[in-house]
Amino acid sequence: MMTRKFNLLLVVGLLIIATACKNEDTKKIPTIRTTDNVNLSNPSKSVPANGKYPIMSFDQEEHDFGTIQQGDNAVYDFSFKNTGEADLIITSARGSCGCTVPDYPKTPIKVGESGKIHVWFTSAGKHGETSKTVTIICNTKEENKILTIKANIEVPKKG
Repeated sequence: MMTRKFNLLLVVGLLIIATACKNEDTKKIPTIRTTDNVNLSNPSKSVPANGKYPIMSFDQEEHDFGTIQQGDNAVYDFSFKNTGEADLIITSARGSCGCTVPDYPKTPIKVGESGKIHVWFTSAGKHGETSKTVTIICNTKEENKILTIKANIEVPKKG
């Protein structure tokens, strides 16, 4: 009898939780008029009225950590400069998997100014030659930039 009451309470509790949750996180889709100056492939990116774009120029777009031990954390800063004709705005940066985490400037980079994309790589559970990417979404004409990190991950010998 006690098990039956517990099961009933559990079902009622789950039902309350399931119906009480509201998804407040839904995004409202903006109405786009044909007169709006919006890039439809990336609605969050406005096409500049003056036709001038920023250019994200990197010292290097690929970094090889060389040989590291499994479980090591590796960090690298990709340096860049805005060599374009408008402020550079980075909307987001994403690693190709959870082991690659980028951090980027959240404020506009003025023409002629520099910045860094800080990338953490965790080699736990990985082995051998590994290549990961970071995709940067920004307001350049190309709309994104892809950076690559590489490593040869050695598994420590047991014994």
